[in-house]
Amino acid sequence: MVDPVREQLLASHDEFRRLAHEHSQYSQQLDFLGEKRYLTEDEKMEEVRLKKLKLRIKDRMEFIAQQQRRGRTQVA
Repeated sequence: MVDPVREQLLASHDEFRRLAHEHSQYSQQLDFLGEKRYLTEDEKMEEVRLKKLKLRIKDRMEFIAQQQRRGRTQVA
């Protein structure tokens, strides 16, 4: 299901668009690590770091979306 608030933010909100791009990049890097049969200790640490960054970005994106939704509700 497509979230219209997310779609609007991707089209009009520079920070949200940048965060979405970073989130996607971290996902790709995690996918690459996930394809490996074994991870070195450095790769394991990198995996944890990427997961934390990805979660932080997701939280920020959700905060922006909630602010947008509240703005819509108050206007309506």
